[in-house]
Amino acid sequence: MSTSQPVRGSHLTAVNTMLSAIGEMATTQAILDAGSSADVVMAKQILDEVNKEVQGQGWHFNTEYEVEFTPAGDKHIVLGTNIARIDLEAVNSSGLDVIVKWTSAEYRLYDKKERTYEFDSTVKATVVYFYDFIGLPHAAQQYITIKASRVLQDRTVGAQTLHAYSMNDEFRALADLRDWEGETADHSIFDSYSTYRTIKRGPVIT
Repeated sequence: MSTSQPVRGSHLTAVNTMLSAIGEMATTQAILDAGSSADVVMAKQILDEVNKEVQGQGWHFNTEYEVEFTPAGDKHIVLGTNIARIDLEAVNSSGLDVIVKWTSAEYRLYDKKERTYEFDSTVKATVVYFYDFIGLPHAAQQYITIKASRVLQDRTVGAQTLHAYSMNDEFRALADLRDWEGETADHSIFDSYSTYRTIKRGPVIT
């Protein structure tokens, strides 16, 4: 039997679910904010790690199409740090060969063909965003919390023998997330990220 299912809410709710999976007592918001407990710090770090890993796959709730990026006065296009993945749309010039580069403490678009950060016009892209855990749909929060609990168990000495989450719990949570995705996104075969990229034939930005 598994521990109780996580309830949609805060980082604290998720961290306490994770701590219960390794037999630790629940923590408080003050301890979480202060980072004064090694187990709490580890749990929060793993939660953030899994949150980014899951969101990076791209879901209906964090993917937007035809997002416009307009060059600034220096013709550079600076990207926010909340972007997980970005693909140029086919409506852009076919001559663009663009990647994302880290420079001057910022992510910027870089044209490999012309070897420049300068763009003369707005470009459109499909963007997968990173969102804060508390803003995610319940199904996503549940899957991330259960997956993070299992990772914490695996990294904690002796925790594997405790009565906690199993791979089956994780698979069921993932199935619930995929069901939610199907119900809310109205997907067709053309909505698959890989299929969409192939059909649109825009250059991939990594």
